[in-house]
Amino acid sequence: MNATERLKLEKSELIKKYAERNNGFAMYQMLSTMIPYFALFYFAIESLSISYWLTAGLVFLLILWIMRVFMMMHDAGHGCLFVTPRQNSIAGFIMGVMCGVPEYVWSKHHAYHHATNGNWNKYRGPLAVLSSEEYSELSDKKKRSYVNGRNILLAPFGGFLYFIFTPRFTWLKGSIQFFFHAIKSKLSAPKTSFTDIADSFETKFWADWKEYCHMAANNIVLISLIVFGCWYFGIAPFMTIYIIALSLAGALGIILFTIQHNFEDSYATGDEGWDYNTAAIEGTSYLDLPRILHWFTADIGYHHIHHLSARIPNYKLRACHEEYEHLFKEVPTLRLKDVLKSFKYILWDEASGRMISVDQYNERYAEPELTQAQ
Repeated sequence: MNATERLKLEKSELIKKYAERNNGFAMYQMLSTMIPYFALFYFAIESLSISYWLTAGLVFLLILWIMRVFMMMHDAGHGCLFVTPRQNSIAGFIMGVMCGVPEYVWSKHHAYHHATNGNWNKYRGPLAVLSSEEYSELSDKKKRSYVNGRNILLAPFGGFLYFIFTPRFTWLKGSIQFFFHAIKSKLSAPKTSFTDIADSFETKFWADWKEYCHMAANNIVLISLIVFGCWYFGIAPFMTIYIIALSLAGALGIILFTIQHNFEDSYATGDEGWDYNTAAIEGTSYLDLPRILHWFTADIGYHHIHHLSARIPNYKLRACHEEYEHLFKEVPTLRLKDVLKSFKYILWDEASGRMISVDQYNERYAEPELTQAQ
């Protein structure tokens, strides 16, 4: 009996036992995240006039708490932080404002990742990896650009886009597009109702008007808070701390998410033969972190458990892993020392159904003269 078959036999029992939420503990997690977050923001900004070394230390702590904010939003988006959907929606919205991400929209896209985990024909991860065949069709210049664009050193820029720029830009650009669409529609057909005008509008920035409303609410509240912060602290002090902290926290989030699925011999198949449970075991890592980092990341390092069932709250992942450890012997275990190495696995090799590095690609597929030249 292989690992997937063993898992299927005990999966229902495992989920039934651990997919239980606790409002009291969830509230503790919210408060122990929100209070230090706001306190660290305040003292980090104030410390700029005292000592930059003190500021650096406070920003370091703030980055860790922003990571935890994001993880709380993540769990709320899965509906597994609090008991009721409404409670999770409220928590998700609050945490989404705090880390700059419209939770409802983000959660819908993230749910697609869970539904297709391991199927790299449908979801290519945060690095938007290419298949070996797609990579082979690139020119040498584009190959170098592809590799350089997935350098871990670019993660802070990715964090800036992910937490700060893109959620604001897409909402504003889409809103402006709709504004001109509405004017054009009214001028061409004055009797057209606003509802019909809205229904006729198409954009790549949101799937429906519920998504737009959540995007708008997140941005309006967040921009209002940013304006207040700039008024109270000054534009330069507030934006300096805000941009640095959010960008670096976003960078850590991108790195964390990437190494949970991009690692040596990670399960990476297409539509044919794809299996959800196999993907949870072989296509998702167990990131064995120091206990304090497990706390800041809300135990998301137990990612194999999370992908087995997103209904299990973060505060039960560790216990679940320890009780059912016999089911997860095939789960790849990574540690902090493996992070840089994991970022090398940026190609989906369709032939082997695994993630491979560019060096492995060259060994398997590159022409002999090209390999020798390199």
